[in-house]
Amino acid sequence: MNRTDRLLAIVLELQGKRWQRAEDLAHTFETSKRTIYRDIQALGQAGVPLLSTPGRGYSLMEGYFLPPLSFSTDEATMLLLGSGVMAQSFDAQYRAAAQSAGRKISGVLPEKLRVEVESLRERIHFGFEGNVLRPDVAAKLQQLRRAIVEHTSVRFRYHTRYPAHSTQALRDGVRVPNAREADPYALSYLNGSWYLAAYCHLRKDVRNFRLDRIEDLTLLERTFERPQDFQAHKRDLFEPGSFDVRVLFDAEVARWVRETPSFYTIAEEETPDGLLLTLHVRHEDEIIQWLLGWGRHLHVLEPESLRKRIVAEAEALLSQHRAATLSAIS
Repeated sequence: MNRTDRLLAIVLELQGKRWQRAEDLAHTFETSKRTIYRDIQALGQAGVPLLSTPGRGYSLMEGYFLPPLSFSTDEATMLLLGSGVMAQSFDAQYRAAAQSAGRKISGVLPEKLRVEVESLRERIHFGFEGNVLRPDVAAKLQQLRRAIVEHTSVRFRYHTRYPAHSTQALRDGVRVPNAREADPYALSYLNGSWYLAAYCHLRKDVRNFRLDRIEDLTLLERTFERPQDFQAHKRDLFEPGSFDVRVLFDAEVARWVRETPSFYTIAEEETPDGLLLTLHVRHEDEIIQWLLGWGRHLHVLEPESLRKRIVAEAEALLSQHRAATLSAIS
């Protein structure tokens, strides 16, 4: 990035975030703090109204905006494609906002550039037909966005796939199955589903909750402070009691295993005998169905308990279908 582009990018960064330290800007633009100091000085000399506070960094004076920006074909295409993806992934409120933003961007483009961008948009498609946002999930998205912005705690019932790990909590002196109270930190969209990262008061730690498994969502009057070091992209898997699983897939299915990996995969290795995967899970239930889907093409190396579980499931499946076949014959 040349200096002119970096100066503009610094102003955009300061517009998007209230305060930025020199070391943060240096990390963002992969340069030194000394270079950032010189850039800040150059922006000040050019008339950009900057505020500087020891310990907090730099900020733009309130009310300062850049003049209208110009976009390249690639930039405009990405913005418009992004608005289209967001329009398909969010609830009605944000869908309307994404569509409005797309129209505004398209409306200010020069005619020649608009034609080029529209041509590319017609040739690049994102398929979301199978992941239509359910009305109940859309309503929960709106509630949780508000809770995240206002730092408001929430209460809900959460349905887990594993009955052995279901919980009960007291609510007004009455035991309520699967009841949780949590401080919502962030929302994530992964593999067609929305997830809430939140501090769970029952588990005393951060947990990820899938929105379509949440019921009876209520915003409480209690507020909280979100930890400054929280990172939404980190998966909450490496907790006490979690363990590694090693599975060897034969070469016949190795390509397809890579194409449809498990969420819990943390490493893979090519071996003379096939593809060796390492997964990290909290419960065997989290991967048992995914493993069974590969039939005879896998061998569980460890733990032994999971290998026995696979055998038991296969024998039960065989017994059930054998009985059904004999019944049909007789």
